[in-house]
Amino acid sequence: MNSSQQVETKAEISPEIVLANPRGFCAGVDRAIIIVEQALEKFGAPIYVRNEVVHNKFVVDGLRAKGAIFVNELDKIPAGSTVIFSAHGVSKAVRKEAEARGLTAFDATCPLVTKVHIEVAKMRQAGMEIVMIGHKGHPEVEGTMGQVERGQEDNDDHPEEDAISLGMYLVETPEDVQNLTVKNAEKLAFVTQTTLSMDDAALVIDALKSKFPLIQAPKSDDICYATQNRQDAVKIMAKDCDLVIVVGSPNSSNSNRLREVAHNQGVEAYMVDNASYLKAEWLIGKKKIGVSAGASAPEILVKEVITKLESLGAANVTELQGVIESVVFQLPKNLVNAASSAK
Repeated sequence: MNSSQQVETKAEISPEIVLANPRGFCAGVDRAIIIVEQALEKFGAPIYVRNEVVHNKFVVDGLRAKGAIFVNELDKIPAGSTVIFSAHGVSKAVRKEAEARGLTAFDATCPLVTKVHIEVAKMRQAGMEIVMIGHKGHPEVEGTMGQVERGQEDNDDHPEEDAISLGMYLVETPEDVQNLTVKNAEKLAFVTQTTLSMDDAALVIDALKSKFPLIQAPKSDDICYATQNRQDAVKIMAKDCDLVIVVGSPNSSNSNRLREVAHNQGVEAYMVDNASYLKAEWLIGKKKIGVSAGASAPEILVKEVITKLESLGAANVTELQGVIESVVFQLPKNLVNAASSAK
């Protein structure tokens, strides 16, 4: 066999598919979806949800078809209606507005985000200024920055800007840290968005500790277990792959981070909302394709991506071993009690 024949033979070999483990839904996402579904079952449509309950188009469209109405602001909701706060959390001002409008509120905030909110409250009570590491404009950041007490003149649309005057600051990169000025570096602490890249967050934390040696860390890591597990799984998977596909919607922070993790390993990586976004040319010359999914992406989308990859010539699906997640979060007591009263 001559060299040209050898090259042609190799090109005809079907690339293998490797599945990261764990991937897809986490306990916080499961809980948020169940809250919306149970509220619809108990009270009937419509049920209003402030912002997307989780950042996945397939999930949101499915809940919308069942009667959920997603709004960005509470003034779009008729007084006296039922509202659900998304898994990303909301500011104190939003909670007060919901109460003032007579809305029945069920809180789908992920308990791990609530943990960060509690940390912020305790730090403020101790007289600390707080640096939050996160992405400007992300709902979780807006909710966490909005845990500081605000004045009547503050802008509900920009809680990050209001928080600065109250001793809470937002940074995203080490460069942001270098440009940061605080009032009292001796009483300073930091918290992080739960869905950050662990590697990127570590760089920012190192920069904070270098510039502010007395800065205090939270008692436990704020980046959630599911984010950590999925990033670790992608790192392991990417070592043996020459292409990584992450299933997730464009506005999903943790899904974007998974693609970045693979890319930072030196592997060609793409994020797709669903199988229709896959391109045949991505598979050319590839031997092993890794597939993962963000914490808000359902497994049905992963299966559709695998089916599409197989139709494009991939074969032999293998699922890697990984951390077994057994975390389950309880539903809000007021929703559980409401559901019980209907029986």
